[in-house]
Amino acid sequence: MNKSTINFCPVPIEQQPINEYEKLKESWLFDWGTLAIGQYSQKIAWVCFWSAILVIPLAMSVFVPQHDWFHGFLSSLVGICLLTGIFISRIYLGWQYIKDRLKSDRIFYEESGWYDGQTWIKPTGMLNRDRLVASYEIEPILARFHKTYGLLGMAISLSSLIWLIIG
Repeated sequence: MNKSTINFCPVPIEQQPINEYEKLKESWLFDWGTLAIGQYSQKIAWVCFWSAILVIPLAMSVFVPQHDWFHGFLSSLVGICLLTGIFISRIYLGWQYIKDRLKSDRIFYEESGWYDGQTWIKPTGMLNRDRLVASYEIEPILARFHKTYGLLGMAISLSSLIWLIIG
């Protein structure tokens, strides 16, 4: 085999997993996973703030603040955590999709439209490179989201437990 045969890749450039990764890494919402922990925390705090603006009035309409403010607070906390979790899930799923494409030994791509999909088997060099990127670049991002989910889950669990204890 000559060198041009080895380097040939029929997958359009924008559908190659490594290029999808680069594009995702630079996009507005998905770049949150690549931010320093302080900047990431600020972004999550903003999502929590806007979730609170949506959730607190709803909780106040169900639990009258003068009579049952504590249950209103607990239900607001759960709502904020759920909305934040849903928002983060969108980012997480985008990163997970790219990780799966990078780790796969095959690339599914579309030549000109949705009706003519093809599959191409990655050469060993490309597969090794893609798997390294997935392991060392994307898995830490996903681990950060797992920790965020854990914190949100603990807040929901603690709120629910307090609700059950207080009655």
